[in-house]
Amino acid sequence: MDQRVEHVPHAELPGAAWQGRFAALGPAFHTELHPTPVPAPYWVARSAGMARELGWPADWWQAPEALALFAGNRVAAGTRPLASVYAGHQFGHWAGQLGDGRAILLGEAVAPNGDLLELQLKGGGLTPYSRMGDGRAVLRSSIREFLASEAMHALGIPTTRALCITGSDLPVRRETLETAAVVTRVAPSFIRFGHFEHFSYSDQHAELRQLADFVIDHFYPACREPAAGQPGNAYAALLAAVALRTASLMAGWQAVGFMHGVMNTDNMSILGLTIDYGPFQFMDGFDPGHICNHSDPTGRYAYNRQPPVAFWNLMALAQALMPLIGESDHALAALEPYKTAFPQALQARMAAKLGVAEPREQHHALAESLLGLMARERTDYTLTWRRLTEHVAGAPADTFTELFVDRAAAGHWLLQYDELLAPVPQGQKLDLMQKSNPRFVLRNYMAEQAIAQAKLHDFSVLQDLLAVLERPFDEHPQHAAWAGLPPDWASSIHLSCSS
Repeated sequence: MDQRVEHVPHAELPGAAWQGRFAALGPAFHTELHPTPVPAPYWVARSAGMARELGWPADWWQAPEALALFAGNRVAAGTRPLASVYAGHQFGHWAGQLGDGRAILLGEAVAPNGDLLELQLKGGGLTPYSRMGDGRAVLRSSIREFLASEAMHALGIPTTRALCITGSDLPVRRETLETAAVVTRVAPSFIRFGHFEHFSYSDQHAELRQLADFVIDHFYPACREPAAGQPGNAYAALLAAVALRTASLMAGWQAVGFMHGVMNTDNMSILGLTIDYGPFQFMDGFDPGHICNHSDPTGRYAYNRQPPVAFWNLMALAQALMPLIGESDHALAALEPYKTAFPQALQARMAAKLGVAEPREQHHALAESLLGLMARERTDYTLTWRRLTEHVAGAPADTFTELFVDRAAAGHWLLQYDELLAPVPQGQKLDLMQKSNPRFVLRNYMAEQAIAQAKLHDFSVLQDLLAVLERPFDEHPQHAAWAGLPPDWASSIHLSCSS
């Protein structure tokens, strides 16, 4: 492993203050190492919004050391780069020890509001946890993750973020020969369910407790204060808090028609964030059983199975925490609220898509009826909800019903909708719908267009797409084509775990 890197003076970096709380946990949790340099790096994309949240100036990327730093060719003084160890269940089977096989954590940058945000290089080179991998990421997958991270954030769904992508013409083999890239990911923490599984399954219970205390102290301090009638077990309270965040996350995914594709326990964030974008997809034609990952032939992670799989993963986390929780009844009680929190959160989101702020059972039934119509005809998910929004704004009924083959059924549903929601003031209804039904999502074909041009070192489509996805509820008339139906060739796009 090439360890020839340069150290950059701390004061010259845009993030002048660095911390390393995870690094301080000790060698049982990670291996400290430097990223492996790439030849002739170049900028591919940058998120100005993420840079603002870090408190960095607009021209931060023009600093002479910035490109080298985020390509992994230099290491900033004050950082302690590392790869963490974790384990996990993959496609329902215990996979044993895993870890950051191609991600290297630089450290924590201090944001202007005092928050600490971890910066991680994905594609930074070999680590002790790479197993049979090469430690690299490719341009294709890096662009998909970069765009998806910023798109999900703009949709209001918890997610890791992306600061930038650097590229290199270094060849990397996947199914075909591609070129290397490094995406800089940002999150309060990249700790996963699998981190807890690693220490629990290896009987390292002291480290398991150390990790749980770290997460509670820094991210869930309220778990130290037992609620009335609760057993006062901080670790059971942690499990309950994670379950509630996960329930909210699943509701967010389902409401926008998002499929993760690889919901292994090592891809589940302890903070309830969307993490590790691989073969993800935003729904085109609505199919509740749609499988977006061709490496998932049984459909374990199909769209309609994501909520129960999330609960399965929470059960795995509960099992990992049992040495700390002690009583199985406490763990089961901690998980029980998921069963009501998820449907409540999803019903609230779906009601908002209808324009209802205070949903009742009839609103839930109305949404389910529309989803049934859409499923029968594979009607475009995003476009259907946006056309309903346009109808409320004053567009004729045909704007909505023309999406359906059975226009009579669609028209009947629309009459029911208009009648049920007639008491809701139009302005109130429309405001909520315009904030809940995006005009743009990151469809696979859009990402493919950006990738195709980026391979030619033309990043203009990527920049246009980022600008649209950062404001997905706006009109963007100059990019109206991206708000319409996907082209026919989009259905031939196949995604796998290498995507």
